[in-house]
Amino acid sequence: MKSDAVKKGVSQAPHRSLFNALGYTKEELERPLVGIVSSHNEIVPGHMNLDKIVEAVKLGVAMAGGTPVVFPAIAVCDGIAMGHMGMKYSLVTRDLIADSTECMALAHQFDALVMVPNCDKNVPGLLMAAARINVPTVFVSGGPMLAGRVKGQKRSLSSMFEAVGAHAAGKMTEEEVEEFENKVCPTCGSCSGMYTANSMNCLTEVLGMGLQGNGTIPAVYSERIRLAKHAGMKVMELLERNICPRDIMTEKAFLNALTVDMALGCSTNSMLHLPAIAHEVGIDLNLGIANEISKKTPNLCHLAPAGPTYMEDLNEAGGVYAVMNELNKKDLLYTDLMTVTGKTVGENIAGCVNKDPETIRPVENPYSETGGIAVLKGNLAPDTAVVKQSAVAPEMMVHEGPARVFDCEEDAIAAITGGRIKAGDVVIIRYEGPKGGPGMREMLNPTSAIAGMGLGSTVALITDGRFSGASRGASIGHVSPEAAVGGPIALVEEGDIIKINIPENTLDFVISEEELEKRKKEWKPREPKVTAGYLGRYAKMVTSGNRGAILEK
Repeated sequence: MKSDAVKKGVSQAPHRSLFNALGYTKEELERPLVGIVSSHNEIVPGHMNLDKIVEAVKLGVAMAGGTPVVFPAIAVCDGIAMGHMGMKYSLVTRDLIADSTECMALAHQFDALVMVPNCDKNVPGLLMAAARINVPTVFVSGGPMLAGRVKGQKRSLSSMFEAVGAHAAGKMTEEEVEEFENKVCPTCGSCSGMYTANSMNCLTEVLGMGLQGNGTIPAVYSERIRLAKHAGMKVMELLERNICPRDIMTEKAFLNALTVDMALGCSTNSMLHLPAIAHEVGIDLNLGIANEISKKTPNLCHLAPAGPTYMEDLNEAGGVYAVMNELNKKDLLYTDLMTVTGKTVGENIAGCVNKDPETIRPVENPYSETGGIAVLKGNLAPDTAVVKQSAVAPEMMVHEGPARVFDCEEDAIAAITGGRIKAGDVVIIRYEGPKGGPGMREMLNPTSAIAGMGLGSTVALITDGRFSGASRGASIGHVSPEAAVGGPIALVEEGDIIKINIPENTLDFVISEEELEKRKKEWKPREPKVTAGYLGRYAKMVTSGNRGAILEK
């Protein structure tokens, strides 16, 4: 066993003395040591219940003959961090989580791991760590929040942000906003739409790293406690069979993830995280392939914010496996791949019935014949840009309008809420990319303000930053190269005509070659917004959004 390096032999007597200090018995040290990575904290609603999940995992590990050992991982609540300096610290935690988990797992020589994450950067960060450490590993999340109810309608966090925009437009009273405030987030769990946390938890099932239901069983259901116990038991089986993350997260597994991503209509942040996770196993997941997959993958789900259904509805409809089974009717998945169940993808999804054809459209009757995400290119985004096309109003799929240019999120919000943005405008928010932010802030506040003010079907927003999974509308992010390195988005001027054509996968601005060259020569790099601390180091090492914002020397 790997843990013999800290347990066996006379030379390990000092190590054993420290285990004695921890209260471990000789019998416990004769068993495999299973690290349980707990993301529990008291600031993230999706993590406040993880202490119960961790206790259930510990029971499962112990019942199956292992010795469970808990250690922590950090997590940021994107909703609480939204719209201020704190959002610069969200994406960057993904790498902190991966690095610190790698340190803990290898320093203490665990034989296997169970990862217990739930929210946006926590899930991909731990997937990255799992790929690096490569000991038998199972994921079990804390589960999604139940949807709230306001005036008889299901609501979620995106409704809350849009209510603020509606109030700014004079369409909602302060009392009505307060009603939303008190009702849209009624339980613990990751926020209830197909936002980033739920997108990534669903994709753990597709990648083969989580058990059935990991992405969809609500946080408050006792079924999730049972799932956690089974995760603890299952990791012991994987250890016995020596099935490790790199055996599971193969190139074909990532192609499956992109395919199901398109069918589910996941957050655009998956286009940052999947390449970063793939990078850890030595796979270059070129986003250019996303459009090829989208062209042949039907969009089967319109969960909030794209539609009126929520994670609890997806769970009742049969969950991720039911979606995969629908896609398999068109032979769109690789089904011979190993998973943490100890079975193949095909064995896992066989017989998983779609119980609600409104929540999960049958493959013969999709919302659209193409997938939920599109990757755009053009002279405004020579590398790539990303849009959640399943959440775009039909009339905005092709749009042309004047650029309204802002060099930070705050200035854009002031213009939107101040009534200075008009129908037809294209809002450009730049210098918010991985380097320029630094930290590639989410733009949920401006997109929600646009929607709340009734401009969601007439105004587009383009940024080198990124979007929350709760954003909807013609929200185009991850523009690469970013402004901070002199990408064309830095050269756009107020009033330039922007041309968006999502069906054709293009994003351009109208400019002559001569004028473009002139602006390039005149452009000068800006002083970094942050030079000290972790953000300063991050800004020096981070790559562009089209590469997953991975860190390099």
